[in-house]
Amino acid sequence: MRIVFFGTPQFAANVLDYLCNNGVEVSAVVSKPDKPKGRSKKLVATPVKVVAEKRHLPLYQPEKVSSDEYVSILRQYNADLFVVVAYGEIIKQSLLDVPRLACINIHASLLPKYRGAAPIQRAIIDGEQETGITIMHMVKKMDAGDVIKTRKVSIGLNDTYGDIEKRLCEVGSELILEVIGDFDQGCDKRISQDENLVTFAPKIELEDCEINWKRSSEEIHNLVRGVNPHPGAWCFVVVKGEKKRLKIFRTEIVNDDALSAGDFRIERKTGVTIGCGEGALKVESLQLEGKRVMTGKEFALGVSPESLALCD
Repeated sequence: MRIVFFGTPQFAANVLDYLCNNGVEVSAVVSKPDKPKGRSKKLVATPVKVVAEKRHLPLYQPEKVSSDEYVSILRQYNADLFVVVAYGEIIKQSLLDVPRLACINIHASLLPKYRGAAPIQRAIIDGEQETGITIMHMVKKMDAGDVIKTRKVSIGLNDTYGDIEKRLCEVGSELILEVIGDFDQGCDKRISQDENLVTFAPKIELEDCEINWKRSSEEIHNLVRGVNPHPGAWCFVVVKGEKKRLKIFRTEIVNDDALSAGDFRIERKTGVTIGCGEGALKVESLQLEGKRVMTGKEFALGVSPESLALCD
């Protein structure tokens, strides 16, 4: 069973490593081009590229993978399957038609719920108690192909995006290996998605992560964990007369109705508590602009209640 693997971020790199470790014949790897990073703008290899080079696999990094040039190049591998995991580009029909059996994709939700770029984050932000992995056939329409297999994963009350992404990566790696084995045995089960049940998970933008303290503690708690570790939930505060961005990474819902929305309680023994439109949140981990990430208690030691206020 010959595979051409498409992917770019660490999630995809972990899947590629898992497949190689379990005897899958990966004939070639396709990843997005390296991108400049940091102040130096030095090009940084994609995580998938790192794995491909470590394993001495043929690697391609086209600007447009569905160009006639790359359709021709990839056709030469006579692949049985294309396996696509968070590649980062819409693949056109001319390329989808290249593999002998199918072009299949790992999607981090229980389709047809949460089609789109940010299914894990949006599920957590919405307060979902479960999500999962879907292996599906790829079609031109985004995340609309027939479902091959799914597997559920529960979401705990304090699980973050990072926590669930790691769990889904492990489940997805195991499930895609099962599906490759099924294809090898001549089994190609598929179920059409019910278009009446479709929901969408658009990309998370920076403005999506701004905290509105007038919302309930549960809603804000879900936002905080849904964008942890990145890009991180944030708000503006005034510290000693200076406006700064405050990022909040972990919170705990507490029964405290004494604080109004956006009011801070800073105590050395208990740390930082912030009032919400309904209830309050104890801040377990945060980062003030220009400072390191610290616990709420560490933050409380360096800031007096009189010197800190939420921006209007």
